[in-house]
Amino acid sequence: MQLSFFKTLRSLKSFNISPQDLFEKIDAALESNIQWKEEAKAHLMKFLYYMKEIDASDIDFGGRGVNNKIWYRVNGSKRASDHFPNYDSLEIIAIILSCLNKRHKEDFFKNKNVDFPLSITMSEYESPARFRGDVYLEQDDIAVNFRRINPFVIMLQDLGFPEQIEQRLNLQNEKFGLTLVTGITGAGKSTTLDAIIDYNNRTNYAHIVIIGHPIEFLHNSDKCLIRHRDVGPDVLSFRNGTIEALRQDPDIIVVGEIRDNTTIAALLEITDSGHKTFSTLHTSSAIDSLHRIIAEFPPVEQPRIRKRLAETLSVIISQKLVPTIEGKLTLAKEILSIKPSIRAAIINDNISEVYQMINEGANEGMITMEQDLANLFAAGRITRETAVSFANNKKRVQQILAYI
Repeated sequence: MQLSFFKTLRSLKSFNISPQDLFEKIDAALESNIQWKEEAKAHLMKFLYYMKEIDASDIDFGGRGVNNKIWYRVNGSKRASDHFPNYDSLEIIAIILSCLNKRHKEDFFKNKNVDFPLSITMSEYESPARFRGDVYLEQDDIAVNFRRINPFVIMLQDLGFPEQIEQRLNLQNEKFGLTLVTGITGAGKSTTLDAIIDYNNRTNYAHIVIIGHPIEFLHNSDKCLIRHRDVGPDVLSFRNGTIEALRQDPDIIVVGEIRDNTTIAALLEITDSGHKTFSTLHTSSAIDSLHRIIAEFPPVEQPRIRKRLAETLSVIISQKLVPTIEGKLTLAKEILSIKPSIRAAIINDNISEVYQMINEGANEGMITMEQDLANLFAAGRITRETAVSFANNKKRVQQILAYI
């Protein structure tokens, strides 16, 4: 028992009460007693402060699976923490509800899930720390994940992209085209996307519209005017925000995530109208990204989508964060840079040929995931086993490693 008002929480739970009624009863108790709410929030602050102390990327608590413990992901591994005692599920409900505003709670009670940003001040000498929260249900119990948002932007030059690719990402060199940053959850897509935004912000006089859910890193306008539009409070959907951006005189439009074919269609439309666009996708390779986008549409529409995709696509960056020999994480990437032969392969439904074009495209800044993993092994950054484990094509990476 960690909260002083735990016995009161127990009294709120009567026999056969529904989870929804329980959440609403605890929320009403917190709203009627500011000291209880502040106490619950103070426990959350302790959890988040500790994230910074151990350099964790994520924290999870609540729900049946955590066994009443607080879990952290550090350098890619998620483990239960011994730093905090166990928390009863009722205490966790109070802690989670204490950080949600009225709109977030309404969304959660209605949809059984809510994504939201959270800012906390850790020190008077530092900018507020930002987190992305996701509250959801597990076996009728409330649970949450918080992801720590980097307090600073990594310079694009530090990510190791070839000069040819940096040039294509720069509005000064290429005014039009769709760039996709892809990878599984936790692959660093947002970090790369923010680095690209920052690079253009420092390099060009332009207007950047960012549509996110939720907005994570807040960029300060430098040479660029930067607008942040949050799906929910500012705009109804990614698709709506994308279409509306056309009336806001943008040069660059950033869509935080592609979730459905309506967003894809909107992105292709605004790119085709002469804008530079960026977005992310949950796929593990450039080839998977092409297949995924096309497969989102009915077969009768796919020839048209292949043509529009080929004509608008500029770059696909597929990435993974892989463990180094030192126990940290490093970026491994696959880069596809569109050229006429790749454009023709997409239009003619010969996407299977694209991998070999990437494999042979070093002069255009292209590299396969297998080539990059082999490079990391040759540089002594990762083990041979790691290179094989994280490869999309294990047979191919083993062939490359045989010559190292």
